[in-house]
Amino acid sequence: MSEIKKADIAIVGSGPAGHVAAIQMAKLGLSCVLIGPAHSGTDGRTTALLGSSVRYLERLGLWDQVKEQGQALRIMRLFDDTGRLVRAPMTEFDSAEIGLEAFGYNIGNNKLVAALHQGIGELDDLIQDQQFAVSVKLEDDHASIAMEDGSIWQVKLAIAADGRKSLVKEAADIEMRKWSYPQAALVLNLHHKDQSHNNSSTEFHTPCGPFTLVPYDDANHSSLVCVVTPQEAQELKAMDKDTLAWELEKRAHHLYGKFEIVSDPQIFPLAGMVAKQFYGQRAALIAESAHVFPPIGAQGLNLSLRDIEELAVQIEQALEAGQTDIGHDDILKAYNKARRPDIWSRTAGVHMLNMSLLSSLPVLQGLRTAGLTVAKNFAPVRKLLMKAGLDSPSRFSSIGNYTNE
Repeated sequence: MSEIKKADIAIVGSGPAGHVAAIQMAKLGLSCVLIGPAHSGTDGRTTALLGSSVRYLERLGLWDQVKEQGQALRIMRLFDDTGRLVRAPMTEFDSAEIGLEAFGYNIGNNKLVAALHQGIGELDDLIQDQQFAVSVKLEDDHASIAMEDGSIWQVKLAIAADGRKSLVKEAADIEMRKWSYPQAALVLNLHHKDQSHNNSSTEFHTPCGPFTLVPYDDANHSSLVCVVTPQEAQELKAMDKDTLAWELEKRAHHLYGKFEIVSDPQIFPLAGMVAKQFYGQRAALIAESAHVFPPIGAQGLNLSLRDIEELAVQIEQALEAGQTDIGHDDILKAYNKARRPDIWSRTAGVHMLNMSLLSSLPVLQGLRTAGLTVAKNFAPVRKLLMKAGLDSPSRFSSIGNYTNE
């Protein structure tokens, strides 16, 4: 007979979002199990944690160890490198203009998970089960999660942090809206000893997508996301490192001088997905089980942390009102309703920005050019755009009342 283990909540998926969700739920006084293998340490990508994410991790007591591993993002520059007849002006966003020491910090995913993992050690109510789940069954009064070793976790609520192919989402039978782009992202890390990035993120808008350099590791390293066609991504990856470094240096207009590639290039096809609803029976969807974005605008994990924060708010309010069933439909419906505007507005915004680069329609090109021109020349609009990029639409008016220090 299978061993049956019990907890209040199971978080399925042990990436950054899963770690934060587990720590957050344990801090509500709930018994939790974080399900998933130890991090492999082979993820070459980086994550920019912005605005509301910084404040949230501060409240959870996780920010200090994360911040010391990252590089501050103080200035964001956009260059129109489309080569089109009508081009947008170079537009610069400075965090000091909205009262911030930095928009946020960029950190390698491997270091991020390691830093978050430190927060688990002090939590008695949080158990780690470092193996894969093999199946999930959602019942009227509990969720059952079968593990590789044959054991079963029975919980009141299963939180899906297990990505776009989530077992929890599949068990809940939640439909996804999916679409793809004719693009792929080449991702790697660079050393540029001749010139510091000066805590500036630089994004070149090209006809096939953004070419973005983000501060990483120290003053002379940057992470790169180069969005091109899938075929071109493969061609770039096939180059030897010296040839690839020279090619990328040219695309960066020699902004930081000579490049040296310090990580193996990785390719990620660009696609988008959004769940039609963010909950099911005994299940809550967060992070990439709920929404998937192209690597444009640094929205992915920041949006995921707002998922976790909102789910915790709904559970905490229910507990204070005397509700002991933290997987009750009323809680999950409230979570779903609260997250819908933020997720859908981000989805639309990232999609429109990407399509404005790909489209040959003068209307879309003109809208992007006009928007950046207005942002460059009118401070109130520029400040509004900066605040909107850092938090959900319902909360960004408060940005500027805190610092990232």
